Amino acid sequence: MNQINPLHIGGLLIVIIAFLLFSLSGVKEELSEAKSEFLVSETLAIDLHTLQSVYSDKKKIRSNINRILSQSSIKATKLSVKREKKFIKISAKNIDTLALNTLMGKILNDSFNISMLKIKKLSETKASLEMEIKW
Repeated sequence: MNQINPLHIGGLLIVIIAFLLFSLSGVKEELSEAKSEFLVSETLAIDLHTLQSVYSDKKKIRSNINRILSQSSIKATKLSVKREKKFIKISAKNIDTLALNTLMGKILNDSFNISMLKIKKLSETKASLEMEIKW
């Protein structure tokens, strides 16, 4: 009676193999979930990197703003431009709506970080403007 029955050893091996197969299927599910989360994180990181490369180039933003402000239709409007270390503030108490449309068309069609924008209609052809662009 000191010997172990071979059927008990076989049964124990079958139980161990069944347990390992069950835990292996759980690990496979966790791996597939981790892979899908990684793919989502990777696409988010790529998107953030492209946005950072567009919005963090200070020299490009400054040159684009200067190019826009130096156009003849906008230059004649007497805009008040204050350049600070982290932003530029553009304001006008009385601006023609045609020049305002030109300015806003140029600004909004480019990639600028506009932190404040206030436009108030004064009359049919005049408006006031306050805008702050950060870099």
